[in-house]
Formats: sequence, C-alpha cells, structure tokens
Amino acid sequence: MSPTFRKEKGYHFYTFSNEEDRMHVHVSKDKKGAKIWLEPKIEIAKNSGFSEKELNSIIKIITTNETEFKEKYRKHIGKSAVYNA
Repeated sequence: MSPTFRKEKGYHFYTFSNEEDRMHVHVSKDKKGAKIWLEPKIEIAKNSGFSEKELNSIIKIITTNETEFKEKYRKHIGKSAVYNA
C-alpha cells in the first residue's frame, strides 16, 4: 500500500511501505517520477523526467509541507523509522 501524502498542482506525493529507513517521499505526474529525501535535508534522490523548473516546484511544495510529510511518513512507516547518517 502506498498512501497519498498530498496532491497539489497535478503532483502526487506518496511513499511505499517498508522500502527503506531513510525518510523520503515519491512524487509523480504525467508518467514522470522522482524520489526526494526528507532527511537529513530535503534533496533529490532520483529523477525520471522532471525538468529543473518542475523539480524546483516540487521542492517548494515539500519544503512548505515538510512537517506534514514527516508526520505522515512516521505514521505510515512507524515511529522506529529513524535515519542515522
């Protein structure tokens, strides 16, 4: 199951169960996708098709909703999901 964290400006933000420990969010739109780390800082992990302009928009949405995304991630994955760099 991959719960939706948010839908905004045509972007779909979600995560997968038990994928890995490091907190992140996936985003898709129009057959394009990306994986964005939420910790230790917000940064692009993978990109498949998004332009730099789109990535900037995605990062802005995530930054604005960072607390909400992290809370939803912890709730879905579990409180034990803690990244240690």
